[in-house]
Amino acid sequence: MFDFTELFQAIPESAPIVVLVVLGLVTWLGKLGLQGIAQLISSMILGILFGAGFMIAVLGVPTAFAGWFSLLIYGLMLGLVASGIYDTGKKLVIKYGNLPPAK
Repeated sequence: MFDFTELFQAIPESAPIVVLVVLGLVTWLGKLGLQGIAQLISSMILGILFGAGFMIAVLGVPTAFAGWFSLLIYGLMLGLVASGIYDTGKKLVIKYGNLPPAK
């Protein structure tokens, strides 16, 4: 049976690292030309992939549905956080940084 306590204990250690890696990769993709909604979607996809990958590295490969579902939820949570931070940061830079709005 999947032990959710291990998952919740690993979250505080891994979440900041994963979010920073995802934000860094999304920024890098932007420098390569990815913009707008595609860049926002990439932050969600990368959050899911890296969040789930990190949890597999920490807890091992799940053997039950509960474990896989938890990995998906954790990745989705990190993807939402990363895309929210990215989107909010972009709006703040546009509002206060005198930059033209993205198209």
